[in-house]
Amino acid sequence: MSDVDRSPITSGEVNQGRLNSRIPDGPLAEKWDRCKNELKLISPNNKRKYDIIVVGSGLAGASAAASLAELGYRVKVFCFQDSARRAHSIAAQGGINAAKNYPNDGDSAYRLFYDTIKGGDFRSREANVYRLAQVSSNIIDQCVAQGVPFAREYGGLLANRTFGGAQVSRTFYCRGQTGQQLLLGAYSGLMRQVAGGNAKVYSRREMLDLVTIDGVARGIVCRDLVTGEIESHAAHAVLLCTGGYGNTYYLSTNAKGCNVTAAWRCYKRGAFFANPCYTQIHPTCIPVKGDYQSKLTLMSESLRNDGRVWVPKKEHDLRPPSEIPDEDRDYYLERRYPAFGNMVPRDVASRAAKERCDSGFGVNETGKAVYLDFKRAIQEQGEEKIRSKYGNLFHMYEKITDENPYQVPMRIYPAVHYTMGGLWVDYHLESTIPGLFVLGEANFSDHGANRLGASALMQGLADGYFVVPYTVGHHLASRELKAVTTAHPQFDVVKNEAQDRINRLLSVNGNRSVQSFHRSLGEIMWNQCGMARNAAGLQLAMDQIRALREEFWSHVHIPGSGIDFNQQLEQAGRVADFLEFGELLARDALMREESCGGHFREEHQTAEGEARRDDEHFAHVAAWEFQGPDAAPVRHVEPLSFETIHMSTRSYK
Repeated sequence: MSDVDRSPITSGEVNQGRLNSRIPDGPLAEKWDRCKNELKLISPNNKRKYDIIVVGSGLAGASAAASLAELGYRVKVFCFQDSARRAHSIAAQGGINAAKNYPNDGDSAYRLFYDTIKGGDFRSREANVYRLAQVSSNIIDQCVAQGVPFAREYGGLLANRTFGGAQVSRTFYCRGQTGQQLLLGAYSGLMRQVAGGNAKVYSRREMLDLVTIDGVARGIVCRDLVTGEIESHAAHAVLLCTGGYGNTYYLSTNAKGCNVTAAWRCYKRGAFFANPCYTQIHPTCIPVKGDYQSKLTLMSESLRNDGRVWVPKKEHDLRPPSEIPDEDRDYYLERRYPAFGNMVPRDVASRAAKERCDSGFGVNETGKAVYLDFKRAIQEQGEEKIRSKYGNLFHMYEKITDENPYQVPMRIYPAVHYTMGGLWVDYHLESTIPGLFVLGEANFSDHGANRLGASALMQGLADGYFVVPYTVGHHLASRELKAVTTAHPQFDVVKNEAQDRINRLLSVNGNRSVQSFHRSLGEIMWNQCGMARNAAGLQLAMDQIRALREEFWSHVHIPGSGIDFNQQLEQAGRVADFLEFGELLARDALMREESCGGHFREEHQTAEGEARRDDEHFAHVAAWEFQGPDAAPVRHVEPLSFETIHMSTRSYK
């Protein structure tokens, strides 16, 4: 179990020494092997005695469920989509990193490890990141064996391309549909287990709460989104694979259903929430067009391999891009960061775009866009070659904007895309609640303050295929878990609490829509907790969120009832949790008095406008503990130590 001291502490206190990350001793390259060698095992014939719940069916959830069921465990998978294969992982475009070194350009597991640590601005655990780099090659082998159609070179070998923050080509891809193809691979493995009777998928179910018995996670309460029925399910362990919280900002590249509810419920049951202020703003998204939009669209980072980012050199230049000659263009990423050019990490590229637009050099009707231009690439390689690499992405852009990117530059601007924060986990991916494991984007463990492109798919599949099948078995073998069914009184307690929340939402009967509250929250979050933050703005955000939350519970209008299909009720529950979580995000950003990665405090920047870390005071993980609805959460600290890499100021110049 996670070694967490649960002695009483004063509310609001910053606390150290209560988090045990369970990182093995020994050299960095040997830690994971040493861990595996010391884990307790369960014999094949005994695995069938254990039930495991997996919440979420994206890459982390589907791969974990398929792997655990293959081992012989009885697995239940829950997803709110109508099919497990519609999880949001399907939307990932550009690729998946792995240290195969197929191009023979100097890559290695160590270099992938170093690039990931540096890309995260030295705010992630060395041991977790090195393990991720170690198992990355196994992921590609696994996916090829499943039939995932990775792009190949002319001779038949798997192709690679470059992503931000790297000077090697290590990204495997399926044109612009990599997430879809990887998810179909994991889904096929899961369906094999469903057909064999070892796994069962519960679609159209939304997790509403976690059930703990004797301090251990033993099940969940969920709602059937079609009938409205509240259900209880018991197990010996629960795996949370529910993605990130980017939709707190309302406008993001995430699917509209993505939410923080499952993670937030676990937080309120005792799971610590780590680094919620680490949110990633992706630099290449289709700009906001008007107030009517409910989400934004990502344009893959892979496009920056051949596309050149530029703005006019003249302020407020209204000429069409075709009329602006090359000498009047500022290829500002190539100018500022010559060593990496357009392939700098996402946080660096996003801040640079914001700076140019804020200085009056932006394009579009709003001035909130920059150009991504493929003219030179098409001249050098030919349109057919570019079409073979990015055809579906260009088609998507044209369908949305009615502009042909083969003929005119794309217009792009940063948008919320990914969240590096999440529930705190140890080296085993176990939270502060024993028996609750957290995988993929739902945990905080691998990306620090900024995720490099093509690393999300890598982490999700690493956690699901190659980490948690070992560590869940150790948890089950190390504890004497009593037989528990949904007849246990605690299931009724949690079920009634979930029903009471639904009844409270429906009873408000106000005059303002759920979506309008979500939009208002998003405006607060983007304006005060977006690409640039400061102490006054963050404090203002906390005050505004509290006021908006109070108004929500007195004026929200939810039509229909709770005993049938009701999407407004679904959305209301999620927005209610966003209104609580948003305050924690702002609080965490206010407490972290430094700039690092995607967390940029205006008070802490260099003369050149780059992030300035404070390693003396903030080289740690901040993990928040819930103290009750009317009490300030407690901020715990897990110090980050670097045995192999020397912390330095990031430079991509």
